[in-house]
Amino acid sequence: MRLHPDKTRIVYCKDGKRRGSYEHVSFTFLGYTFRSRKVRSKTGSYFFGFNPAISDEAAKRSRAQIRRWRLHQRSGSSLADLAREINPIVRGWINYYGRFYPSALVPSLKGIDQYLMRWATQKYKRLRRRRSRAWQGLERTAKLYPGLFAHWRILRPRTTG
Repeated sequence: MRLHPDKTRIVYCKDGKRRGSYEHVSFTFLGYTFRSRKVRSKTGSYFFGFNPAISDEAAKRSRAQIRRWRLHQRSGSSLADLAREINPIVRGWINYYGRFYPSALVPSLKGIDQYLMRWATQKYKRLRRRRSRAWQGLERTAKLYPGLFAHWRILRPRTTG
């Protein structure tokens, strides 16, 4: 077995305790980028640790997939139909990339809500040119049916109390 000269490099795992400088301080492996990130400890204080999160390339691929769905052009479908179609894929992203540092996945998942808002403005005449009302309707739906879309579990966590 030989190491590939372009792909092999020594990476300095820079975090809160290791503050030295080095040429390479991050690396990408299996769709995760390992680098220094802000982390909360068990006691609630924050520190910098060397942790994985979804890589920029993987996030870009997921956003491209969301665009390819063209949810906003499916005004003939219901929300339940859209959810049934995309939930298995989104659930897979959440289970894989959301395992470590799930907040890095949030910007990609918010794109789904953007398309759902556009879907509502296309489907319902009363919401055309009224994006804020479409957002309010989407929020009401998310509160009434929190399990309808898989990504709402991350974007709108349940509050207890």
